[in-house]
Amino acid sequence: MLEAVVAGYLTSLSLILAIGAQNAFVLRQGLRREHVGAVVAVCAASDALLIGAGVAGFGAASEALPGLAELARWAGVGFLVVYGGLRFLAARKGGEALRPAPDAQAPLRRVLAICLFLTWANPHVYLDTVVLLGSISAQYAPHGVAFGLAAAAASFSFFAALGFGARLLAPVFASPRAWVALEIGVGLTMWIIAAGLAFS
Repeated sequence: MLEAVVAGYLTSLSLILAIGAQNAFVLRQGLRREHVGAVVAVCAASDALLIGAGVAGFGAASEALPGLAELARWAGVGFLVVYGGLRFLAARKGGEALRPAPDAQAPLRRVLAICLFLTWANPHVYLDTVVLLGSISAQYAPHGVAFGLAAAAASFSFFAALGFGARLLAPVFASPRAWVALEIGVGLTMWIIAAGLAFS
């Protein structure tokens, strides 16, 4: 079970770390100190729902179709290799500096609407949570639930750290080099997980 917990946490964390619109929004809210708790809660709860759907749905499908887990394993390997490669390409193009806007605080309803849109309208979130994490969880049967809970915990801890720790990160992430380093780290993590899946 410990192996499933560690894999679930690290796999989820590596997927969430990839720089995207949602993470940029959470970081921006944290830098502005604007409705941070609500934004973190919405992001983490959304991920938990999607991860749960992936783990539960994929487990049932694997029982009905025994070859599905093996197919999904190699699909997951391919996805992680490509996704990791995209992170290296992003690092090669250069990082991006995020600076908080100096305008007045936005209403909570508007902030949450943007947060929900960035989370649920992003097709990658379904690939990452439902498809990829769901397929990987099948490799750790009968501890798929432990894998899913650890993956959800990684999501919560990341968004909480990003949102509430943004003040500390502000000077660092004003430099594009910090984003380049992060992209490289995510790319390496993706490829290490892909290798682990391929040779397991």
